[in-house]
Amino acid sequence: MALRIGVQLQPQATTTDALRAAWRAVDQAGADSIWVWDHFYPLYGDPDAAHLECYTLLAAMAVETSRSAFGAMVTCNSYRNPELLADMARTLDHLSGGRFILGIGSGWFERDYVEYGYDFGTASSRLKDLAAALPRIKDRLAKLNPPPVQQPLPLLIGGGGEKVTLRLVAEHATMWNAFGTPAEYQRKSRILDEWCTKVGRDPAGIERTINIRASEVGRLEEYEAVGVQHVILGLGHPFDLAPLHAALERRG
Repeated sequence: MALRIGVQLQPQATTTDALRAAWRAVDQAGADSIWVWDHFYPLYGDPDAAHLECYTLLAAMAVETSRSAFGAMVTCNSYRNPELLADMARTLDHLSGGRFILGIGSGWFERDYVEYGYDFGTASSRLKDLAAALPRIKDRLAKLNPPPVQQPLPLLIGGGGEKVTLRLVAEHATMWNAFGTPAEYQRKSRILDEWCTKVGRDPAGIERTINIRASEVGRLEEYEAVGVQHVILGLGHPFDLAPLHAALERRG
């Protein structure tokens, strides 16, 4: 399978007009996936810069693109009731004609929690909440009328925790996303394979994805060599697509 190439459009220090122009251009360029992140405040630079909410952006993206898969890299499990999130994901899948990927993680950005009134808890408690939410999401998806266009709806879990997160990936996910160097990613991927063996899952059924900086586009071959199947380039405003075009060209 050819290496898949995606883009994360970071929704900070920008405008809705700029984001809309960018995701239309990325879609037309032939990217395999388009993502935004699920936060309420900037993750770097000016902490009070403009910032836009994830799922309302995804609804617009669903109807303004036609080729690329898309989703949140990744949804914070803490911010929405699991049944509601499943319904939102199903609706986005219909709006897009079957291109939505439900990316999810346990959450980590404390400012979001504090300013929006969520209980931050601990890393352990947030992982427990994610473990409890995943079956509820899958159960609700199975009950919805109409059901998602895609059967099953792709579920991506983000994170590299070796004792809990990778086990949840093995139990529930069709895609796994992480960060790190090629060597770090390869080590985590092997641990995921071990979890798959323990839970009776074929490791080949989980697509391996990674987020990298746009400046790392020259390392695609290194990541592919350690089993990465889908590379996602992080792009901030003003959304220069040159790294995407370079990645698509390197892929051939």
